[in-house]
Amino acid sequence: MSNHIKRLAAPRMWIIPRKEYPFAPKPSPGPHPAERSLPLLIVLRDILKLGQNKREIKKIVSSRVVKVDGKVVTDIKFPIGFMDVITIDTLNQSYRALYDVSGKLRIVEIPEDHAEWKLVRIDNKTAVKGGKIQLNLHDGRNIVLEENKYKSSDVLKIKVPSQEIIAHYPLAKGSVAMIIGGKHRGKVLHVKEYVVVRGPQENIVRFEEGVETTRNNVFVLGVGKPEVVIPEVSAL
Repeated sequence: MSNHIKRLAAPRMWIIPRKEYPFAPKPSPGPHPAERSLPLLIVLRDILKLGQNKREIKKIVSSRVVKVDGKVVTDIKFPIGFMDVITIDTLNQSYRALYDVSGKLRIVEIPEDHAEWKLVRIDNKTAVKGGKIQLNLHDGRNIVLEENKYKSSDVLKIKVPSQEIIAHYPLAKGSVAMIIGGKHRGKVLHVKEYVVVRGPQENIVRFEEGVETTRNNVFVLGVGKPEVVIPEVSAL
């Protein structure tokens, strides 16, 4: 299997020059699907400009100064996806991966205290041994709880890397959400109605702004106002 892809065929959410070089690295298998993530090499070299080539980035990563969600990462192709927090210890700088209004995955610099947490969506739930509930989250992680008090598609604010839950944002009227799939990806809208559809079809979310989409494309950012910094033109 090839470990690279043609730049012209790379996902449209990648912010890379398409015609300057023929190939780009492919993300390693990991917590995010390849079509919704950037390899760490592109983030550090092409976006943050921390090195001029693969060799320099590999040296930086091998020195164990790069963390993703509070854990050291040494794979230069580690997949960076929506809401991931990247920290460069030697620079004392942290960044969060977010979509901008054009649907591109941007790397946004965040304050030091914001690097201690992230938002995660509950994709589904599983009953496990002992009557406990396992929450399966959008970034591949799992949290096991004693009580079944959260719903699928709700969003949790957790500390990283400990995974301690510090806040809960339901997918309900009044919530602020970002569209993370489809032609409206990157738009921040206000939830008007959550419609449960009988049958095999996905449930529908309608917004005050006149947009509607399936629940899989919706990621709650908070109630009343977003908990994260929305990417502006200055985002990387």
